Amino acid sequence: MTQLLVVETSPRGSTSISRNMTCRFVQEWQAAHPGGKVVERDLMETGLPFVTAPWLAAYFTPPARHTPAMKETLRLSDELVAELLAADHIVIATPVYNYNVPAALKAWIDHIVRKGMTLGFDGGGLVTGKKATLLIASGGVYTEGSPIRERDIATHYLRLILGVIGITDVAVIAGGGAKAVDLGEETMEGFVARFAPELERAAAS
Repeated sequence: MTQLLVVETSPRGSTSISRNMTCRFVQEWQAAHPGGKVVERDLMETGLPFVTAPWLAAYFTPPARHTPAMKETLRLSDELVAELLAADHIVIATPVYNYNVPAALKAWIDHIVRKGMTLGFDGGGLVTGKKATLLIASGGVYTEGSPIRERDIATHYLRLILGVIGITDVAVIAGGGAKAVDLGEETMEGFVARFAPELERAAAS
C-alpha cells in the first residue's frame, strides 16, 4: 500500500495557507492513489520537545546499553522515524518565519535525523527511494528572478536536510506572496487555486 506522510507545522488552523495547500494536495494524492494511506503528523498537536541533555545522552549511547529511561526519552523520536521510513512520499507543509522554518519543524528534523536509522555512520543517507514535496507559504516571494531570492533559507535548508538523509527527489511548491490573503487582497481559495497545476503534478508523481 502506498503511504503518504503529511507533516504540518502551522499554528493557524483553518486560516493557515500552508494547511490549505496541504488539503488540496491530499485530495489530489488520494485521487491519484486510490487505496493509499495518509498518515498525518501535526506538530502543533505532538508536543515535540527540543533536544535536551538526557536526549543526547540516549542518542549517543548504543541501543544495546539503553536504560528504560533512555528508551522512554527516545520513544517519540523513534515513532517519528518509523513514520518517515514507512512513507513512500513525504509532504512538509510550513509557513516561513523570518526566512526560515518554524521552531517546531526544526525540532522534528532534530528528532528524525538519527545516526544508524536515517543517517549512516559514514554520513550517507539511509532514507532512499522516497519522494518529498515541500508546501511553503511565505509573505515574501523568493522564486527565480526575485530581488530577495537569496533570503530563501527555508527551502534551501529543507532540501539540504532531506538530501542528507537520502531524499533527493524533492518538489517545491512556493506559495510566495501569501500575505495577500491575510491583508484581504485575495481569497484563500483563489490563492491556493493558483498552485493547482503544481499540486496536481506533485501529487500524481
